[in-house]
Amino acid sequence: MSEHSSESTTLDESHPSAEEVQSGSEESAMAQESPKNAAAEIPVTSNGQLEDSHEYSFNRNLKCSLPVGLGLSETKIISHGFDGAKEGVVEAGQFPSKGGRAQQKSGPVVLADEVKNPAMEKLELVRKWSLNTYKCTRQIISEKLGRGSRTVDLELEAQIDILKDNKKKYENILRLAQTLSTQLFQMVHTQRQLGDAFADLSLKSLELHEEFGYNADTQKLLAKNGETLLGAINFFIASVNTLVNKTIEDTLLTVKQYESARIEYDAYRTDLEELNLGPRDANTLPKIEQSQQLFQVHKEKYDKMRNDVSIKLKFLEENKVKVLHNQLVLFHNAIAAYFAGNQKQLEQTLKQFHIKLKTPGADAPSWLEEQ
Repeated sequence: MSEHSSESTTLDESHPSAEEVQSGSEESAMAQESPKNAAAEIPVTSNGQLEDSHEYSFNRNLKCSLPVGLGLSETKIISHGFDGAKEGVVEAGQFPSKGGRAQQKSGPVVLADEVKNPAMEKLELVRKWSLNTYKCTRQIISEKLGRGSRTVDLELEAQIDILKDNKKKYENILRLAQTLSTQLFQMVHTQRQLGDAFADLSLKSLELHEEFGYNADTQKLLAKNGETLLGAINFFIASVNTLVNKTIEDTLLTVKQYESARIEYDAYRTDLEELNLGPRDANTLPKIEQSQQLFQVHKEKYDKMRNDVSIKLKFLEENKVKVLHNQLVLFHNAIAAYFAGNQKQLEQTLKQFHIKLKTPGADAPSWLEEQ
């Protein structure tokens, strides 16, 4: 009897009672609740008692060492049963939300580049332009008052002065040639009218028929030769006008850009010299370095513009000699042939320079074409 009772006692100890099973089930349910509950973080044994083993300490340290991005909402307590060697192990994972969708993991935040403000860019451009204009104006005033120094390329400056002087002389020749063309056109128009008047009188006056006829033929011939000479003079005017108002003007535009670059270069050179003469400390060294960079930029621009002006002056001189040589030969031969009365030589001169005369009224459509 005693043996039977001892065996039943042993069986009772090996199998938990109904109360213990119920207690274990309640604790398991508490472990599976939301990790926001503090009791979910406490491991339990099969007897429902607290476990003070090293495993509990490990689980507590594991919770403390979780990443910042992994909150309590992403932590679950999983129970492996009462007979498992490891009970109440903390596992990190995605905790399902109410809607059944997994929450997005927090990741690194990428900051986009700051959007540039157009108003601030325009304001910065205006500030730079104002500063540059102020420095250049100060440099120009200093040069006019004789207080500032300027960079001078003697050879290049001499060529520019000659070009400006020649342009004024060519403009004068162009103006006089235009006056001659206008007066010649009026004379040709008068000669043509006079020839028509003589021809009309030769038909109506029988006694002076031959005399009026000779004068009519002479005036018409002079008018024809005058038109040929007028074509040569107009061709001369057009060529010289292209040379003066386009080719030379384009070169002088480059010269103006070169002079502006020279003023900017001298202005920033003066600033750099003033800073170098002053004290050198932590406040002035960055300014000196910035001024040195700006000076170098404007020096390169000045050197480039000086090189461009030299090249353009060289090509302009070659083109000018070639153009004026042909035009002066044309003008001389046409004038000489006209006043010598050599009509064939005058026409040959125009053919030599490929000049085609427009017949009066040739551009106007006939009455048949109009209809």
